[in-house]
Amino acid sequence: MEIKVQRLSKYGRVPTKINDSDAGWDIYASEDAIIDPSQSQLVSTDMAMAIPEGYVGLIWDRSGMAAKKGIHRFAGVIDSGYRGEIKVCLWNSSNEHYIINKGERIAQILFQPVPPFILKEVENLNATKRGKGGFGSSGI
Repeated sequence: MEIKVQRLSKYGRVPTKINDSDAGWDIYASEDAIIDPSQSQLVSTDMAMAIPEGYVGLIWDRSGMAAKKGIHRFAGVIDSGYRGEIKVCLWNSSNEHYIINKGERIAQILFQPVPPFILKEVENLNATKRGKGGFGSSGI
């Protein structure tokens, strides 16, 4: 399967994988940015994609940035019909300013199939062992 990627400027980079077995493709910043503590910022990538119909691109944290620096992504669904620039909304959960340099890996994108479900309204749902048990209902 092939996904077409368009660089929108000389600063745009085609996503890459370090290892063939990696699930996510690294996405690169096309600009310098500073994310203040407890703030979010939309970071440009200067690239667009043609994700095939029936698939979605899901943007996820880079594990090292999240675990070591407190940088997480907000939002992150790239629909198959979208052809504009992919931007990444990053949030700084730390107490320090975080500097992003042009060309830095800032997130990763995973491509997944989207089954063609139909939503049907019903009066009642079938019973399950868990039932309406919410957060923590299966243990902490």
